Amino acid sequence: MIYYRNDVRRSGVDGRALVATARRLLAAVGEDRSGLSLSLVGDEAMRSLNRRYRGRDSATDVLSFAVDRTPQSDLPEPLLGDVVISVETARRQAAGYAAPLQREIYRLLIHGLLHLKGHDHEAASERRIMRREERRLAAAIALPWPYEDQR
Repeated sequence: MIYYRNDVRRSGVDGRALVATARRLLAAVGEDRSGLSLSLVGDEAMRSLNRRYRGRDSATDVLSFAVDRTPQSDLPEPLLGDVVISVETARRQAAGYAAPLQREIYRLLIHGLLHLKGHDHEAASERRIMRREERRLAAAIALPWPYEDQR
């Protein structure tokens, strides 16, 4: 199940398509029986989360919060974690890539989901693996990947 929340009024994001895409991405990473919390927020909320959990006093595009994978008896399925996306930051980034907002939201969902699966991009070797996985998941949802040189 996808637990979806959009806190941004008139965001321009197609929530139904986003939830359907999240389901396909969960299946593509072998988590089709897992739940995912997916929230869209504004820059101010994202800045607050980033400050609280990462000690960085600025908005960012996506944050991921993994959940302890021990059995959770009160949920219908195991919860993989939370992905929080700033629509305002995504909109600016999409403009920079000349990509539609919905595509940028999908890209950020892929990125956040890979963090939940344990991928990182701090070291060059990790970054190469994560980029390869991002492209694989983009292909799984037929997402054009115009970000090659920018990321």
